[in-house]
Amino acid sequence: MFGNRIARLAVIATAVAIGGVAITVTATPAGAATCNGYVGLTFDDGPTGSTGTLLNVLRANGVRATMFNTGQNAQNNRSAAQAQVTAGMWVANHSWNHAHMTTMSQAQMQSDLSQANSAIQSATGVRPQLFRPPYGETNGTLQSVASSLGLRQVIWDVDSQDWNGASVAQIVSNASRLQAGQVILMHDGPQNTRDAIPQIMANLTSRNLCPGMISPSTGRAVAPDGGGGGGPTTPPPGGGGSCTAAASYPNVWGDRYNTSVTVSGASSWTVVVAVSSPQRITTTWSGSASVDSSGTVLTMRSNGSGNTFGFTTMFNGNSGGRAQIRSCTAG
Repeated sequence: MFGNRIARLAVIATAVAIGGVAITVTATPAGAATCNGYVGLTFDDGPTGSTGTLLNVLRANGVRATMFNTGQNAQNNRSAAQAQVTAGMWVANHSWNHAHMTTMSQAQMQSDLSQANSAIQSATGVRPQLFRPPYGETNGTLQSVASSLGLRQVIWDVDSQDWNGASVAQIVSNASRLQAGQVILMHDGPQNTRDAIPQIMANLTSRNLCPGMISPSTGRAVAPDGGGGGGPTTPPPGGGGSCTAAASYPNVWGDRYNTSVTVSGASSWTVVVAVSSPQRITTTWSGSASVDSSGTVLTMRSNGSGNTFGFTTMFNGNSGGRAQIRSCTAG
């Protein structure tokens, strides 16, 4: 299972790292360093015209998330809904068309959720097991109807406020409150949400928290394989290919250090690496590099220069931390 392949990468915690000491992980997306807990990253109101862009950002950062789709959007954007599953996301029910469901009769609730379930399953091949009421508005009748359809109601513990025009910094700050088992509300469309994802992941990694699935049994975030929680699984991002990444630290100076990463198991690959703030990744070589706006997350893709790449990280006062390999994806 995907979660059972999560790799753990030990962090060298002294400033006198011995050059050339290698640390090897076999990672798949969402395989951060040590996972001492899991959080549920959720995106409401899809699929939309922005879904493809969102999925690209999630995959680039090794994230699996839960997509609370409206049935109407799934019906109107079938290819985008299918792309969610192909990218390794979990799909869930967010009603038919985002109405205020507590104003409905029991029969209307039943019809709404059933119609949404059918549309999502038709588009994705996956029958939802989770339900998030629009606006977080619920009552006993709605919960009972959802349960009768095999749906576990999931609200949220942290509101990113992205629906309310929150800035990237505000979204990141709100997400930093997440604790193990908790769930955050985000949305499919906002550009600021997409821009915040690399920093959200860097913060989670620094706290040894990893993205997980939401258990249909408890409504809490658990390991990506469900930890025995059951439910349909979807392939990991990147189509399931994995590779091995070995990190070494051949040069350590007073203000910076170099990391060398060797990839095996694939000739075409994408590796995501993170450093702990206030460290910043600067120079890179021997790959096609993309560094997020925080300067802490590097996505490196093979570019024909071989299977070893490197980069320089400035300490900026944090001389104890070393770069952590977050994921290695073949293809």
